[in-house]
Amino acid sequence: MGPAYDLRVSDCTCILCHDYGDADQRDRTDLETIATVRKHGWSVMMIPADAEGPGWAHTVGLWHTHRVPELAMFGLDVELMRVCLNDLAGKAPAGQPLATDVPRDDVIKNYPVYLKEVRRPWYRAFFGQAIGFYREPPFPFQQVVWPDREGHFHWDDDRAEQLEQAQPQLWLEPAEHPAGVWTKDL
Repeated sequence: MGPAYDLRVSDCTCILCHDYGDADQRDRTDLETIATVRKHGWSVMMIPADAEGPGWAHTVGLWHTHRVPELAMFGLDVELMRVCLNDLAGKAPAGQPLATDVPRDDVIKNYPVYLKEVRRPWYRAFFGQAIGFYREPPFPFQQVVWPDREGHFHWDDDRAEQLEQAQPQLWLEPAEHPAGVWTKDL
């Protein structure tokens, strides 16, 4: 099955490319995101872990600047995820494709990761800053999926049970996702 987005789309719907008439309503986070995207090409938003569940991080601006999918990562320390996302995001403009379903050994030392296409029904739950920046799809997202300590992934029978609670499976439709911390607000 191919991606749900069209990488040939040339029109960007972001707030840098279009005047939506609400520039005076932008908050500090919006302004910092805009400045960082203008300066570096993307920004990383970090949502720290709390009593509700694990933290996550995601990029904003990769689609605008480089026409490559935005990236998201879940369940690790937010600073580590920021470093991983910045490193991976920096490879795309250098000509290293962000291919889905292919193991990558260049993100986390001694562990492969996979990039998986995120289904759009998850966007509102996790990527509000990106929605505010782009206003509407077709901006694509990929989830950076990491393994358990033994190198097993969600799709492996011998994976650690904690893996499902540490990171969601956003490549699944919400109705197919196992119930847990990631689905409680859907």
